[in-house]
Amino acid sequence: MSQKNLRSFKNISPSIGTNTYVDESSVLIGDIHIGNDSSIWPLVAGRGDVNVIRIGDRTNIQDGSILHVTRFSDNNPTGFPLIIGDDVTIGHQCMLHGCTLGNRILVGMGAIVMDGVVVEDDVFIGAGTLVPPNKRLESGYLYMGNPMKKARLLKDSEAAFLKQSAINYVELKDEYLND
Repeated sequence: MSQKNLRSFKNISPSIGTNTYVDESSVLIGDIHIGNDSSIWPLVAGRGDVNVIRIGDRTNIQDGSILHVTRFSDNNPTGFPLIIGDDVTIGHQCMLHGCTLGNRILVGMGAIVMDGVVVEDDVFIGAGTLVPPNKRLESGYLYMGNPMKKARLLKDSEAAFLKQSAINYVELKDEYLND
């Protein structure tokens, strides 16, 4: 792993968990912590410059996704950090900005999740979905559309896939680390 893609900001550098893969074409800056067995794929950009980014264990952030935060202000004294739980799959070219994602979530390709959004555990967000600011996505549902709407309860197979997707990426990143 090239250290050129892990950059400090205001003397705070990203910290990377054990057995975690960070592709050398990705760029992570500032106050970012990534848990164990996670993966950051090509061309991911993460800036923990005006707030913090926290990524859990066995979570994968796929190619071209953007991770950012919202600064502290008089109107919003804590700003909006980006918090991502365990066993989360973030699809290709997603934009996550100052939101909180629980565990066992899949964010489909090209989705945008905006400031102040809270996604509970066990949620599937469809490809291309726009989740407007300050929404709460209830556990156990599929959400899709622009703007996002609660589509339906997850099928048992979809709920099982949330965890399996994370497992698939743990196995793939292990292949990359061993190559």
